[in-house]
Amino acid sequence: MIEFLAFPKIPRMRRTVCVTEKIDGTNACIQIRPMSAFENGSPGPIAQDELIDAHGVNQGIYGMWAQSRQQFITPTKDNHGFATWVCANAKELLALGEGAHYGEWWGYGIQRGYIQQRKRFSLFNVARWQPGRDTPPACCDVVPLLGYAEHDGIDALLDDLRVNGSKAAPGFMMPEGVIVWHTQSKQYYKILLENDAEPKGKKRRDDDDSYDPSAGYRNGT
Repeated sequence: MIEFLAFPKIPRMRRTVCVTEKIDGTNACIQIRPMSAFENGSPGPIAQDELIDAHGVNQGIYGMWAQSRQQFITPTKDNHGFATWVCANAKELLALGEGAHYGEWWGYGIQRGYIQQRKRFSLFNVARWQPGRDTPPACCDVVPLLGYAEHDGIDALLDDLRVNGSKAAPGFMMPEGVIVWHTQSKQYYKILLENDAEPKGKKRRDDDDSYDPSAGYRNGT
């Protein structure tokens, strides 16, 4: 039997986009799942505790997993200390709630460093964590929201970064670029301030696509 294959719907290009600063660190994720859903053969959590929701209701025991871009990590098999940091802040991080919470692990000793004295975790989901909405745990930051723009307004936001420096680390004058979230296609794109036209293979080996296309739009994020 031959299956009918419909041509996919084409999203319109000229739609409002959300533009955030692209931070040069390493991709990281915290998964928070109920231990009741834990299956044999799955990697064990690096932390677990009772999850109390915003209404003070105990939701049961939840586990916490740390991820790099490519794999689960632990304090003994870490990525720039991210899993160790998650364990140290697990109680506070439970306030993120159930789901997969993506962000950038950056700062001291990672990529550009941004003249930071410590490492920081900045959540990607600006739609949830902007002022007036949910408040992230105190141990977390949020990637800077540069603005909402029409497609032809992105260059002005890039120029502002180029001239005035990083918003994530004020005073740092070598920001990496921006991430563009296209609201209709639900796809992320990156634009770099330097070497944007070069094929990815010509760039440094550790230049990862830190903003996964589904980042920030999974359950709980």
